[in-house]
Amino acid sequence: MAPTESGHHLRVVDSRTEKGYLIPIHDNFVRAKDLGAITIPDTEDQNLSQKLTILDNGYENTACMSSSVTHIDGQRGRIEYRGTPIQDLFHNNDFEDVLHLLIWSKLPSAAEKKSMLAAISAAANPPKSVMDTVAAFPRESEPYPMLLAGLSAFVAIDKTSSITRHQHKPMFHNNLEVADQAILRTIGYLSSVIALVYCHKRNKAFTKPAPGGSLVGNLLLSMGFVDPKTGKGADPKIEACLNKLWILYADHEMTNSTAGFLHAASTLQDPVSCVISGIVCGYGPLHGGAIDLAYEALEKIKHPRFVPTYIDMVKAKKARLFGYGHRIYKTRDPRLGLIEELIEENKEAVASNPLLKVAFAIDKQANEDPYFVSRNLKANADLLGCFLYSALGFEKDIIIAMISLSRVPGGLAHWRETLSEPIKLWRPLQIYSGKKPTPLADPRGTMTTSSSDEVTEKAASAIQAKEADANGGRQKGPKTPLKLRMYLWARSALAA
Repeated sequence: MAPTESGHHLRVVDSRTEKGYLIPIHDNFVRAKDLGAITIPDTEDQNLSQKLTILDNGYENTACMSSSVTHIDGQRGRIEYRGTPIQDLFHNNDFEDVLHLLIWSKLPSAAEKKSMLAAISAAANPPKSVMDTVAAFPRESEPYPMLLAGLSAFVAIDKTSSITRHQHKPMFHNNLEVADQAILRTIGYLSSVIALVYCHKRNKAFTKPAPGGSLVGNLLLSMGFVDPKTGKGADPKIEACLNKLWILYADHEMTNSTAGFLHAASTLQDPVSCVISGIVCGYGPLHGGAIDLAYEALEKIKHPRFVPTYIDMVKAKKARLFGYGHRIYKTRDPRLGLIEELIEENKEAVASNPLLKVAFAIDKQANEDPYFVSRNLKANADLLGCFLYSALGFEKDIIIAMISLSRVPGGLAHWRETLSEPIKLWRPLQIYSGKKPTPLADPRGTMTTSSSDEVTEKAASAIQAKEADANGGRQKGPKTPLKLRMYLWARSALAA
């Protein structure tokens, strides 16, 4: 096996065969394919071999791809987008700058930004079919299925998305011009659906986005969050806050929902369908859906004076503290300090929200209690940022949807990155832990071991032939392979 540029490798001796292997180390990782060179003879056929396989339930120490989009150093508490510290971007740029940086690897010029926003705002103007799809839901429906349906309605009318599934040549791979257009439409579609869902649930009129308007501003305008002084345009205070907050959510490396997005993308699906896959993951209770559970817990606690009792229940494992702790960070999440800056800027709105008084009482106790301190259980950035949404007047049922829009640039950036790489369908392996092949009765009176349909069909055919002989050549059983198997299973069941 060829050495790496660094010359570093693992020396592995397989105790089963006493064979030695040199596994190259590339920038502190090894390739699973190299470990697959470690083999043992097959137990049933010595002419075959079995490769060593890695089992990593939950992908706790397995990377599925290499990427230049985002780097997280969980031990030091650092996040960088395209090599730029997140703190610098937070203080010097807005969300649309960061969106462009993530997807196209550089901050936009004024002309590039204008062109980008024009395309997004045009796509965010929904046709009647999409509006009717969302309106068909009862108003008390949860946003989650409404989002999926609304996006699906956009897929139905997007010609590029439709053609994607009906041609042999990949639509987007090595065709970045078409991919970039689809990226901008996808962002506009999601923004539009979120606003439609919000308005439908509250029986509010949907306002069409302003041509060339900002992404955040047009979302707020469509949802009805207008400037309280003029009654026109987006509320500038909310827009300014979200323009900073969304920078912190724009990407977070290989999250569950990003992986879900890319898993779908590996089949050469269109980006809107991949976003649907990511949203399905994002709404799960162990992912973004934990936000809903955290809010439900806050509502049950009702008042800060009941927080000590609830904390005791958590420590006794009779309740769960959703929104605390993170698999990646071994120190403080660098986004928390930046969110706290935004909370300070909006402290009056935060202080007036009774639910947030409970939340901050929990956070204060969790930061002081040895049980939580020793386990490094701190409010994660997703939960803390949600407190801002509440303070700004957003109901809890729309928060995950809005977070999904702030996160979609990251998923699209990772997707675009794959379009210049060799096509590779994501198809994980498994470790089979079921029964071994069992002996199957042979019509000739011997025993044969089988786990294949082919032998099952032969056995069924032999039984039928025997029955035909006993019936003067008339075959009673079915003839097709599938029906033969069903026939044999039915006979076995009756005999039992």
